[in-house]
Amino acid sequence: MTFLRYDDAGAGEAVLLLHSSAADARMWDPLWPALTARFRVIRPDFRGYGGTPYAADRPYSDCGDVAELLEELGLERVAVVGASYGGRVALELASARPDAVSRLVLLAAPCDLPATPEMEAFGAEEERLVMAGDLAGAAELNARTWLGPDATPEVRAFLAEMQRQAYTLQLAADPEPELREHDVDLDRLTMPVLVAFGAHDMGYFGDTARHLAARLPRATLAELEWAGHLPSLERPEEITRLIIGFLTG
Repeated sequence: MTFLRYDDAGAGEAVLLLHSSAADARMWDPLWPALTARFRVIRPDFRGYGGTPYAADRPYSDCGDVAELLEELGLERVAVVGASYGGRVALELASARPDAVSRLVLLAAPCDLPATPEMEAFGAEEERLVMAGDLAGAAELNARTWLGPDATPEVRAFLAEMQRQAYTLQLAADPEPELREHDVDLDRLTMPVLVAFGAHDMGYFGDTARHLAARLPRATLAELEWAGHLPSLERPEEITRLIIGFLTG
C-alpha cells in the first residue's frame, strides 16, 4: 500500500497533479471539477504535507513515492502537472521513467540552476522565522512571496494555512526522515512539455523556464504576464484552460 494520501477521481486519460512545497494537494481544488470532468485525475500529498505523515523507516524520495503510487494504481502512462517543487518532482519522474510520462506541464518549476541572492534571502528569512517558532509569520511570508497581485485575500489565507500545516507536520517528526532527490536528465525528456512562469515571480523561475524551453526539444514556453509563482491559485480558470488545451491539443 502506498504511504501517500491521495485523491483519484474522473475517467479517461490519467493526469497526475503534484503540489508546491508551500501547499498540499488542496491547492488543486479550484481546478478539480473541470479536470475530473475530462480526465482521470490523481493528486497525492507528499510526505509531511496535507494528510500524509512525515515519516519513513529508510531514506525516501518524493519521486519514488509517486512512482510507487502509479504502479499501485496500475497506471502505465500519465500526463503530469507540477507546480513549483511539484514540477521538480515531475522532472525527476520523467527522467527516471520517460516511458511513463506522456506530457509534462511545469508551472514555475525549479531545476538545477544555482540559487540567486533573492532566493537565498527568502530561504534565510523563512528559516529565521521557523527557528524562532513564528510559524504564522513564516507561512505569511510564503503567501506574500509566492502569490501574485491577482490572488484574493481568501487565497492568501488558504496558502498560509496549507504552509503552516506542513511546518507543523514536519517539525513534529522524530526522527526526521531522510529525503533524497533524483537526478534530472533533460536529454531523456522527449515528450511534449509546457513550461510556464509568471512575470511577477522571482527572476530565478523565469530563467529556469527559459533554460528548460531551450533544452527540451518539444517544449512550449508560456510567460504569464499577470502571474506570480502559483498561477493555478491566482487565476484558476485561466490555468485550467491552459492545461486542458495543452493536454488535448
